[in-house]
Amino acid sequence: MQYKIAMTRLLAALFLVLSSPAMAQTIEGRASVIDGDTIEISGERIRLNGVDAPESWQRCVADGKEYRCGKDAAFALDDWLAAARPTRCEFVERDRYGRMVGDCFRADGSSVGEWLARSGWAVDWVRYSGGEFADAQNEARRNGRGIWRGAFELPCEARARRARRKASC
Repeated sequence: MQYKIAMTRLLAALFLVLSSPAMAQTIEGRASVIDGDTIEISGERIRLNGVDAPESWQRCVADGKEYRCGKDAAFALDDWLAAARPTRCEFVERDRYGRMVGDCFRADGSSVGEWLARSGWAVDWVRYSGGEFADAQNEARRNGRGIWRGAFELPCEARARRARRKASC
């Protein structure tokens, strides 16, 4: 009898581990770009882990002129993802908005977060990345790519300013 109870408990624990979001949730498919750091696959919104891209409404300055850097980041991401479909995302956690936060990769294995930082369309969000994309960001900065070709406000600071609250980045 004790053997059956022990086996039942073991199977229940194994089921919980294997059915947890971290173990079970990998999503793959054609990605639709929502903004520079958020995509959607099969109806699931996915916030890209460890990077922070300009908001769609955000403007930056390059060559003395304002431009819609948030829109440019989203368009660049869309073009890059379209070159090697499908996109695969591995679950990291759920954010406060209920979105899946994930590490995402193109069909050729390229990291979406690393590409965004290296191309200059997002910054390494050390709070969540642990500095994983720092080298890629530094390369973009040195070469004046994306938002690094001029002046910009960090996306987390722009969101805070717009919401009239203190930035938490």
